[in-house]
Amino acid sequence: QVQLVESGGGLVQAGGSLRLSCAASGRTFSRYTMGWFRRAPGKEREFVAAITWNGVNTNYASSVKGRFTIFRASAENTVYLQMTALKPEDTAVYYCAADPRRPWPATNSADFASWGQGTQVTVSS
Repeated sequence: QVQLVESGGGLVQAGGSLRLSCAASGRTFSRYTMGWFRRAPGKEREFVAAITWNGVNTNYASSVKGRFTIFRASAENTVYLQMTALKPEDTAVYYCAADPRRPWPATNSADFASWGQGTQVTVSS
């Protein structure tokens, strides 16, 4: 399994931006479907975004479409989540996920075998 480490979380005001990073270990990173999920306090973990192994296709939750962008830099073994126009309801712990079976559309957490430890994003009003 690939090892994943997220970074880039923090406190930001509503309307602001953050970029989350997920660094992956292993030489086969480029073969993995990658995803971002989040868990808000008192809520279930939910899908945010996913990207295919080759970066050609992306998928977004309706709540973040048009505000968030997922992209990957295979040479860096890193996948990013660029978040703009942040809202207080985006406050959550954000998790990176990976799977070599290349699931798609990869909106279910069960699609992913490897997970990072999470990074906290807090959006103040």
